[in-house]
Amino acid sequence: MGHITPFFELAKKLSQKGFHVYLLSTPINLTFIHNTHSSIHLVELHLPESPDLPPHRHTTNGLPPHLNLTLQNALKSSEPAFSDVMATLRPHLLIYDVLNPWAARVAESHDVPAVRLFTIGAATCSYYTHSLSRENEEYPFPELRLSTYDRDRVQKMLERWRSGLKYTDITEDRNVCVITASREMEGKYIDSLSHLLGGRKVMPLGLLVRQEEDDCDQFHVIMEWLGKKEEKSTVYVSFGSECFLSDEEIQEMAYGLEESRVNFIWVVRFPKGEERNLEMALPKGFLDMVGDRGRVVEGWAPQARILSHPSVGGFVSHCGWNSIMESVVRGVPIVAMPMQFDQPMNAKMVVEIGVGVEVVRDDCTGRFSRKDVAKALARVIVEEVGETVRRNAEVMGKNVRAKSLKEMDEVVALLAHICGQASI
Repeated sequence: MGHITPFFELAKKLSQKGFHVYLLSTPINLTFIHNTHSSIHLVELHLPESPDLPPHRHTTNGLPPHLNLTLQNALKSSEPAFSDVMATLRPHLLIYDVLNPWAARVAESHDVPAVRLFTIGAATCSYYTHSLSRENEEYPFPELRLSTYDRDRVQKMLERWRSGLKYTDITEDRNVCVITASREMEGKYIDSLSHLLGGRKVMPLGLLVRQEEDDCDQFHVIMEWLGKKEEKSTVYVSFGSECFLSDEEIQEMAYGLEESRVNFIWVVRFPKGEERNLEMALPKGFLDMVGDRGRVVEGWAPQARILSHPSVGGFVSHCGWNSIMESVVRGVPIVAMPMQFDQPMNAKMVVEIGVGVEVVRDDCTGRFSRKDVAKALARVIVEEVGETVRRNAEVMGKNVRAKSLKEMDEVVALLAHICGQASI
């Protein structure tokens, strides 16, 4: 969901500004889209058949990490199918995912201008691009210095990228880039990324967040429960749709929530195909121990609506970029527990700008303890230092909301200009 969500949110913004939008992705990705906009048309991109990558794996949602490169190669192999789509639709502009640079080359062959979209934050994009292009130089922003455990994992991931994605793939497109970020949060990192891309213009879109969900009837009991809690007394706990806690981590998380004495809503997910459930994973008697202080949900909860509720005073998050944006826009402090990919850098940035705290982990193993979970929750919800973080989050949310409107208008004007030139 990490990439399809910002593309769909951007499509909605553009359709509201008068653009006619085709949103192209794999069939499995498009099943996650609930489109009610007449000016947005969903277009399926079918990847070549492969026993290693059946159709239900044509998405990063729930994809085992060892298949990431396989998926990227399959997408690249779909160039002929994508070229046919371009020939049929004849768009005035292509906005493409930075991880699919081949799409820009296909667009060029059809005389269609292409604009790349970075769907993760500027801090992470800057960190990645620096690591890929200047691997022997130290990254210039110590605020993003990672633990030994996170640094090693990020480096291994970048090594896999190097085998399938060249730095020239990132830099060869000379058009403007757009990014799901706001200068209010990441101004210096946007400038850094522009510099690393040879001075290419990088325009922030502002923070693209989902609106509150409408189909929340099944969660009315939880929303009623939340409505009875004091203002900013409750934490929402969720690790996204692509990150899963181990049995040991679920146990430590549970005991940390119990020891913290704060109210909580905890969304627990398990990988598809695994025969685990809440009863098996939670400590015996956990729900009785926490009583009316907590609610545990398996699978999914209306995250946007919960984060918008005045009783919520913190978000325990894996720090996926979409979750970061949803929390910041709503002025909710973040308790950072990064798991993989861009999340360690996102967590450091959140702490740097003063809108969150990070749960302490072992530097070498990455493990966290129940005591460190409880301590971080207390810092945000109970202790005086939490007042500063909460105030920072509220101010940042207000400023980002205002700034994002202007940033989106600037990008819309640019895209309209490009479309106008292409139609001449």
